[in-house]
Amino acid sequence: MEFGLAYSKAVTRRQFFSRSATGVGAAALASLLGVKSEAAINAKLSHMAPRAKHVIYMFMSGAPSHLDLFDYKPYLVKHDGEPVPESFMEQRFAFIKGVPNIGGTRWKFAQHGQSGAWISELLPNIATITDDIAIIHSMHTEQFNHDPAVTFLNSGSPLAGRPCMGAWASYGLGSENEDLPAFVVLTSGTGTQPIQSRYWGNGFLPSTHQGVQFRSQGDPVLFVNNPEGIDAQRRRSTIDAINQMNQWQYENVGDPEIATRIEAFELAYRMQTSVPELMDIASEPESVRAMYGVQPGKTAFANNALLARRLVERGVRFVQLFHTGWDHHGGQGKQNLVGHLPVVAREIDQPAAALVKDLKQRGLLDETLVIWGGEFGRTPMVQGAVSKESMGRDHNPRAFTIWMAGGGIKGGIVHGATDDFGYNVVDKPVHVHDFQATVLDCLGMNHENLTYRFQGRDFRLTDVAGNVARDLLA
Repeated sequence: MEFGLAYSKAVTRRQFFSRSATGVGAAALASLLGVKSEAAINAKLSHMAPRAKHVIYMFMSGAPSHLDLFDYKPYLVKHDGEPVPESFMEQRFAFIKGVPNIGGTRWKFAQHGQSGAWISELLPNIATITDDIAIIHSMHTEQFNHDPAVTFLNSGSPLAGRPCMGAWASYGLGSENEDLPAFVVLTSGTGTQPIQSRYWGNGFLPSTHQGVQFRSQGDPVLFVNNPEGIDAQRRRSTIDAINQMNQWQYENVGDPEIATRIEAFELAYRMQTSVPELMDIASEPESVRAMYGVQPGKTAFANNALLARRLVERGVRFVQLFHTGWDHHGGQGKQNLVGHLPVVAREIDQPAAALVKDLKQRGLLDETLVIWGGEFGRTPMVQGAVSKESMGRDHNPRAFTIWMAGGGIKGGIVHGATDDFGYNVVDKPVHVHDFQATVLDCLGMNHENLTYRFQGRDFRLTDVAGNVARDLLA
C-alpha cells in the first residue's frame, strides 16, 4: 500500500509546502508523500456524494436502559412483579439466575413531536428535539458483556486489535484542518465500567489515524506542551533534527510508520497553537454556555459536548464523547437503576439536546452526523433488587435504542420496534454492522470498498456483513 493513501489528509506537493510548518520535517514528509494529486487519492477513498462531513458520536458506556428512556412498554408496567415466561430463561444472561420478575419502568412517558415518539420524563430536553432525530428501537448485537460489546460496536469485531470507526473515517477522509487531528476523543462520567484507550485505537491502520484524547483539566493533550526551559524556536529545531534522522531511517528500511512518526511530530508542534484556543470554552457567549450547562474547570459531559461543536466547526472529522455510568444492575450506589439513572440522565440530557440545537442554528447539522447510544440494551426482568427501589436490569444484546440526527439522517421518525417486553426486535432490525455501514454511507464511503490489506487479506469495518439502513436516510 502506498503511504500517500494512508496519510491522514490527501494533499498535493504544492499544497503541502504552502500549508505546513517550515522545516526539514515538513520537507521530509512531503518527499514521502510523492507526487500524488488530491483528486487521484480521493477518487480511491470516496465512493459517493457524502451527506455528512463530520461525526459526533456520544457513546453512553455501560448500556443505557432503553426501557426506561425511549422504548415505552405498558405491558411491563401492567405485569410488574410477575414472573417472566419460562421461555425467557432458555436464553443466556450475563448475571440473572432462576426465574426473575418482570420490571416495569418507574418513570412516566409521553409522546413528542410529529412522530409521536415516546420519551421518558428523565429526558425532557431531548424530548424537545424529537423532530430532528431518528430514534432506532431495533438495534441488536451478539455481544452481551461490556468490553467485547463496546469493542464490537466501535471496531466491527469483539476482539481487540481492529481499527475503530473514527480511525476508519480518518483513514478514508482525513481532516479538514491540518492543525488538529482528524479523530478526537473526550471522556467524562463515573461508573463501574472502565474506558479503554483501545476503543479509539487505530488497530493495523497507520497510527496517524488513532484517536487523540483531549482533556478538560490540566494539559489539554498529554506530551504536546514544551518542557520547562524549552521555547518554540528550540522545539522547532529539535523536531527538525529528529525528523531528519527519521527520514534517513525511512530511506533505509521503508517502514511507513516512520513517516507517520514524522507527521506526529509536525502535528504536535502545530497543536501547541491550535489546541489552547480550541479548549477555551470561556470565550463562548454566556447564552451558549448556559444552553449546554457547562461547568468551567471540570470534566463534564456538558463541556465536552460544547467542545465537540467547536471541533467540527474547525474541521475535525470524527469526535467521540465517552460518558460512563450507565451500568445499572441493581443494589446500592451507582448500580441502582431507580436511584442513579436519573443522575446520569440529567448529566447528558441538556448538553445532548443543546448540541443538536446549536449545530442546527449554525447551519452545521446538515453536514454533521450526530449519534447517541450505548453498547446494548437492558432486560425487561429485574436484577439485583431487594426492593422495588433497588432494582436493576441485566444486559440485553437482543434489542436496544440509539438515536441519530443531521448528516443525511431523516429526522422526526421512529425506526423499528421491539416486542411487548422490549426484549426482541420484531420490525426493521438494525444490526451493529448495518449501523456501521450506514454511518460510512453518510460520510460518502461504501463500507464494502473501504478496506485495508493486512496479513494477507482485506479488512473492513463491517467485516463480511452489513447493509445500509436506507429507511433512515433523508
